[in-house]
Amino acid sequence: MLMEKMISSADEGQTCSPLAGPGSGPHNRGAVGFVLVHAGAGYHSESKAKEYKHVCKRACLRAVDRLRAGALAVEAVTAALVELEDSPFTNAGTGSNLNLSGEIECDASIMDGKSLHYGAVGALSGIKNPVLVARRLLSEAQKGKLSAGRIPPCLTPTRIKPIIKISVAEFSLSAYRRNKRKMEVAERVEAECYQTKRARQAAENVSLKCRTCGIVSPPLDCGENRSACLDTVGAIVVDQEGNVAAAVSSGGLAMKHPGRVGQAAHYGCGCWAQNAGNAVPYSTAVSTSGCGEHLVRTMLARECSTAMQAEDAHQALLEAMQTKFISSPFLVTEDCVLGGVIVLRCCKCVEDQTSQEDAHTLVEFLWSHTTESMCIGYMSAQDSKAKTHISRLPPGTVAGHSLAIEGGVCRLGNKTI
Repeated sequence: MLMEKMISSADEGQTCSPLAGPGSGPHNRGAVGFVLVHAGAGYHSESKAKEYKHVCKRACLRAVDRLRAGALAVEAVTAALVELEDSPFTNAGTGSNLNLSGEIECDASIMDGKSLHYGAVGALSGIKNPVLVARRLLSEAQKGKLSAGRIPPCLTPTRIKPIIKISVAEFSLSAYRRNKRKMEVAERVEAECYQTKRARQAAENVSLKCRTCGIVSPPLDCGENRSACLDTVGAIVVDQEGNVAAAVSSGGLAMKHPGRVGQAAHYGCGCWAQNAGNAVPYSTAVSTSGCGEHLVRTMLARECSTAMQAEDAHQALLEAMQTKFISSPFLVTEDCVLGGVIVLRCCKCVEDQTSQEDAHTLVEFLWSHTTESMCIGYMSAQDSKAKTHISRLPPGTVAGHSLAIEGGVCRLGNKTI
């Protein structure tokens, strides 16, 4: 099943046309740039829709502020991620899920499309903004080799000594306590099921599926006041020079094993950014979200970037999500495949070859997900405010087997439409 919509929904009934200009309320005619963010693919309740949209708005504004100041894509995308990590409503940074030991461990990565360098951290604890550590690794890699010709690391999966004590979000702590009780009950019931039929009958309403008796129960949750089990947050940016950058950050799965590293830290899985080059006609940027193991095994970020070099971006992303993800041969044993992506591609366009005054950057941006919903926000440097949207699967479709895809087009530069 599939839902397609090339007209992007926005707040309070606003819409973005399939070929939209920088916005109805220009803020700075001289500024150029664009940002697209997401607050996770999963399930977003209607009761908390306002909070999720507000988080995305703030992230867009942080990135656009940097673009208006002349910053490059890497700096702008970092600013967006810091804002997303600082929110208690997202599964990243402050609001991260807790692992099996009741601790916060985060993954994050960032990629610069100009240099193609990448920095990432995995299972990181004691750091409020993991993306800043990933950014530091990226910056060090761009400086070249270390002393004695050593190659600088691009990924550090480590549990370092905490620099600061991070306050655990109440949502995460409440969910941890409930999930811990569910797991304790499930483990006890499973042990009893091996011994007597009476124990199986007494456990008919207990949580999780027992390998012996087949009892099925509700899944773990991620917070009574937070939409359950959201994953990685992310952002993608194009700057005034046409450079692209992408970043992701995640607290990982609720009740994960300590030391587990998800797609947010894996190369080609959490994010991807690549400027146009000799054999690459379009600059592309991608950020993913969803079940980390599914995204790692399919390297979805890089697959989507490669697909976006086709002539029809919308059709290319649709086919990539269907063939490289939902129907991937690497996921044939999975009952459902859960994930989402935000992507953009851009190219320089000159309508009058005799004058550079008509030069502009054409940005095509899209999002797609197999989860029940995905919250996104986007904004150009000339917009007066960000647009946000919670994309949902159509009624009657099943998460993990269906997908939604939406998007739009933005023209940046001297000539607007």
